Amino acid sequence: MARRSITWILCIAAIALACGPHARRGDGDAHASVPNAHQPEVHSPADTSLATSAKVAVTASDVKFALQVTNLAPHAVELNFPNGQTHEFVVLDTVGREIWRSSTGKMFTQSVQNRVVDSNETLSFRDQWDPRGFHGRYTALAKLRSNNHPVEERVDFVLP
Repeated sequence: MARRSITWILCIAAIALACGPHARRGDGDAHASVPNAHQPEVHSPADTSLATSAKVAVTASDVKFALQVTNLAPHAVELNFPNGQTHEFVVLDTVGREIWRSSTGKMFTQSVQNRVVDSNETLSFRDQWDPRGFHGRYTALAKLRSNNHPVEERVDFVLP
């Protein structure tokens, strides 16, 4: 009986060690990056200034969504994306239920993506939705899917 208890304790300890905290890239000075002379200088998220705006345009046949991200900083800003999906638009009803999501049915690359936004440069992301059968008040969420500069804007709109 004592042997079984010891075996269980050793198994639990092994699992705890295997699942414990690990050093990540960027911890300590061993992995500090040296700027490349051929690339623009990119600053950390703490010293950036991104302005965002989201717009919704309701027409007779569809709803058009737009998300604009502008770098107001005097230097370039790097946006890091975990995969090929850079943005997302979601439509919610008045109680917060999801009605539509722009990424539904789409496939995205699984490779990490980086995008440098120069000073005063604006990135625009757009999509559209066919709202047939829907009427009333809704909220659009416009999301920038960046790991280091995530953005979410909300815009209320009405479907006649």
